[in-house]
Amino acid sequence: MGEISVKDLMVPLSEYSSVSEEASLYEAVLVLEEAHREFDQKRYKYRVILVHDKNNKVTGLLSELEVLSGLEPAYSEIGDVRSIALSGFSPEFLKAVAENYQLWQEPLGDICAKAVRIKVKDIDYTPIEGNYIQEDATLNEAIHQLIVGYHQNLLIVKGEEKEIVGVLRLYDVFKQVYSVIKSCNL
Repeated sequence: MGEISVKDLMVPLSEYSSVSEEASLYEAVLVLEEAHREFDQKRYKYRVILVHDKNNKVTGLLSELEVLSGLEPAYSEIGDVRSIALSGFSPEFLKAVAENYQLWQEPLGDICAKAVRIKVKDIDYTPIEGNYIQEDATLNEAIHQLIVGYHQNLLIVKGEEKEIVGVLRLYDVFKQVYSVIKSCNL
């Protein structure tokens, strides 16, 4: 599998839906819904839309999790929610956090107003260094990076200027590994 590069499996930026960082959450949800409706039947549905600035440069990712957590602003008071989830806290502790911060007490009460009021730039996931990988990297390198970073996607970059050219999805990597395993003659 070392001969496969991430470029071979990536989804090019041109195939990804994107939304302006100035868009409302409502507008972003419509874009995500459209991406689900129009996806290529040979591929898995996109669970992320790219967020771009006024210069069309990708600045972040918006997944279903960011949408859900963005609807409850108190999550921003907690800090890095992803770290909390991976810390191994007991269900009782996590429930106490939800009660203490009054998370999801009335989540759907004013969902329409929230969806129009919330800006994408306030809830999107801003990629960190571990979210990027060069287009000529091997699939083996990408698998390692996905595992140790606990990522669902990697942004594929080209050259020293690190221009984003595509997205490598965990689903596509697993599909490739799955096909190799299936071809084993045991």
